[in-house]
Amino acid sequence: MTDIIMVGCNGRMGQMISGLVKEDADCRIVAGIDIVDNRDNGYPVFTDIDACDVKADVIIDFSSANGFEKRMDYAARTQTPIVQCSTGMSEEQLSYLRQTGEKVAVLKSANMSLGINLLMKLLKEAAQKLCEEGFDVEIVEQHHNKKLDAPSGTALALADSVNEAMDNRFEYVYDRSQVRKQRDKKELGISAVRGGTIVGDHEVIFAGTDEVITFKHTAYSRAVFAKGSIAAAKFLKGKAAGMYDMADVLL
Repeated sequence: MTDIIMVGCNGRMGQMISGLVKEDADCRIVAGIDIVDNRDNGYPVFTDIDACDVKADVIIDFSSANGFEKRMDYAARTQTPIVQCSTGMSEEQLSYLRQTGEKVAVLKSANMSLGINLLMKLLKEAAQKLCEEGFDVEIVEQHHNKKLDAPSGTALALADSVNEAMDNRFEYVYDRSQVRKQRDKKELGISAVRGGTIVGDHEVIFAGTDEVITFKHTAYSRAVFAKGSIAAAKFLKGKAAGMYDMADVLL
């Protein structure tokens, strides 16, 4: 049994994770943290993480970047491994994350979907085979019209997977509207689409002479990220201090 503290428990993702955990015989949420305590979750909720006196095996943090350092300090002080799912963190906060990883187990990934992380592994193998044969690589990502950043962090992570496999030979190109020239072999194009309620769609295109190979992942609901975070929590239980990501969960 994996006992979980859910940070951001009354948010959309927190409630989704809470619902999925109720159906999982291998884990349970023993406490929640949220600035608003306005519902009965079936577990105690604390508006201040420092007031939480409930012991757990793992923390899942799906709240905002605000107050991030305080939550990381709590994880280190109580020696509770933490699955960090907050987005929009600054470079300083990411540095703080890595420093905390020297004291306690920390898992951070650009995307919590198991499918996306498996795709990253597959792309490395595909890039080594296809790019050496002269295939061009393009990435197209699609998200809902409320998403603020473009391209998505997941699109960049997919691009990084390809680039790392090829010794970082590619330069990322986000806009070709200002130039008139043929595509350079060192380019890796990344395009962003924003519209409607698209949860997340990522397509990696390897275009060669007379043939195209496409890898595609579509998220139909945010449940895929919730399921991934639960799998990560089970994995992180009992782990030694260090930095982990979803690739470790898939091993």
